[in-house]
Amino acid sequence: MDINAIANVATELSATKLQQEVGISVLKKALDISSSNALALLQALPQLPSAPNLPDHLGQNVNTTA
Repeated sequence: MDINAIANVATELSATKLQQEVGISVLKKALDISSSNALALLQALPQLPSAPNLPDHLGQNVNTTA
């Protein structure tokens, strides 16, 4: 093999590794942003008041034959 060919392969491998590292960094940042947005949406939901007027047995069963 030619010395130049070996150098070219090494350079291409280095560039590919750098591109992968940058891609992973961008993906991690996007996941962080997405999770913070989801957390903000969950915190924005209003708290539902408990229903003290209802009997305790309501909401315990699901009718699967209807």
